[in-house]
Amino acid sequence: MKQQDDRITAYIEKSADFAQPILKQLRETVHAFCPDVEEGWKWSFPHFMYRGKILCSMASFKKHCAFGFWLQPEMSDSYGIFKRAEEGGMGALGKMTALSDLPDREQLGAYILEAMALTEQGVKPRVLTGKAEKPALKVPAELQELLDQNPQAKSVFESFPPSHKKEYIVWIVGAKRPETKQRRLEQTLENLKEGKSKEWKYGR
Repeated sequence: MKQQDDRITAYIEKSADFAQPILKQLRETVHAFCPDVEEGWKWSFPHFMYRGKILCSMASFKKHCAFGFWLQPEMSDSYGIFKRAEEGGMGALGKMTALSDLPDREQLGAYILEAMALTEQGVKPRVLTGKAEKPALKVPAELQELLDQNPQAKSVFESFPPSHKKEYIVWIVGAKRPETKQRRLEQTLENLKEGKSKEWKYGR
C-alpha cells in the first residue's frame, strides 16, 4: 500500500467499533485497484486523490459509514450498487453498518477502475440540482395572432425578459369573460407599440 496519510489512520482508529473494519477494507480496496492513489483530507473526512483529482471518499458517522465517487453522476453503475443510495445518507453506497453491507470487492474494484478512466479523460462531474427545467412560456393564440400582424409590437414583446412576457400572458389568460380578454389584448398591443411593459407605470 502506498504512503498512508496519518490523519486518515487516526480517523479510522477514532471511529466507532462497527465502522473501523468497514473503513479499513474500503481503504485497502482503493489502494489495491488504484496503486497510484494519494490519500488526502478535505471537509473533515478522508479523500482519495488520483492525478490531482478527487477519486472517491469515505466517512464515518455515529451509526453508519458512507463511501462515494466524485464522478458518480458520470459512471455507468454496471452492477447496480448505486441503488443503495436510495436508503439515504451521504455517498453512493447508502448507510453501511457492517462489512456485509459492502459490495463485492471485485465489483467495487471495477467501479474504481472506471472512475480512474473517467479522471484520465478529464471528465467533470455534473451539478445535480434536483430542480426541473422550467417549461417555456406559452403565448396565447389570440396574442400570437396579434403579434404576427404587428411586427413592431412583436419585436418589442420578443425583446422583453421572461418576467415581462409572463406579466402580459398571465393578465390575458386570467380574463374570465371574452370581452375582458379582448380589451386586455388591445391594451397589450397598444403598450407594445409604445415599447411599454405591462407594469411600466411602476417602473417595472
